[in-house]
Amino acid sequence: MPALMLAFALAGCTDKGGKEVGIAPPPVTEPELPESEGPSQAELREARAERNRAANRVAATKVSAISQTQQNYYAEVERKLLDGNRLRLDRVPMDAPIDAETLARNFIRIALRDEYSSDGTHHTDGASAPLRRWQQPVHVDLEFGPSSNTALKREIRSEVAAFANRLREITGHDVALTDGTGNFTILVLSDEERREIGARLPGLAPGIPVRDVAALRDLSPDIYCTVFAYSEGASTSYAHAVAVIRAELPPLLRLSCIHEEMAQGMGLANDSPEARPSIFNDDEEFALLTRHDELLLKILYDPRLRPGMSEAEAEPIVRQIAGELLP
Repeated sequence: MPALMLAFALAGCTDKGGKEVGIAPPPVTEPELPESEGPSQAELREARAERNRAANRVAATKVSAISQTQQNYYAEVERKLLDGNRLRLDRVPMDAPIDAETLARNFIRIALRDEYSSDGTHHTDGASAPLRRWQQPVHVDLEFGPSSNTALKREIRSEVAAFANRLREITGHDVALTDGTGNFTILVLSDEERREIGARLPGLAPGIPVRDVAALRDLSPDIYCTVFAYSEGASTSYAHAVAVIRAELPPLLRLSCIHEEMAQGMGLANDSPEARPSIFNDDEEFALLTRHDELLLKILYDPRLRPGMSEAEAEPIVRQIAGELLP
């Protein structure tokens, strides 16, 4: 609109000059016309609001009957979890004290073991794995499907930015939300949108295995979100990560997914049924990062540890750090 208004103003000045009908201008300098003040702040706000309303109308047409059914389903899941005293919000629960030995043991289970080996074999106690974490800055990028409206996008961006800042404070590592230039991409997608992402994933994580593409594309209903992090070549330092969060989730389940997948994508890759109080436990007892989980992240990014360490190499250092954190 401003460019169009300027074009009209120039046309108006040409007409008033009178040159088209051969009348010479008087030998005086005409006063300069005041510069256009442009649209007011109120007009700009209304224009933005109208763009948002238009985007929301488009998004509403993209919400299918399937997505609406899933929204209802996950709202009921959240309600039942809350009724069962799950998705707790207490960061330091009085009924789950931790000591240095428990902290060290849980770190080994969560950071230095994997539930599945590279060939897909399941290990009840976890298969030994090298220590993995980021060495380069973590730039988190958000992508949304067409069904996400403006309000949802704004809310999720705020949640992700706040948690990225918290991860930076806990670990001392550079973690921040970016805009389109990330190496840690979070995809917020409806069920139907997620089934169309196969061609997009190699661009987000070069060399992503075919089985991981299938896993991200074909989430079972009982998986609300997931993350895959990748190194390059033989390195054990992460270079790319991709997380998927269902757009149909209600607010608390969604925030729980943001906490869990971003924290796991930092290098706490495993879950353990023994870990408590923790979000790295599939029982959904705690919704958000606990003090126990913050300490796990502190250990992971302690400079005395390094990517590639085996469990045998890391364990004595982990116990030393845990003893310092919980003397």
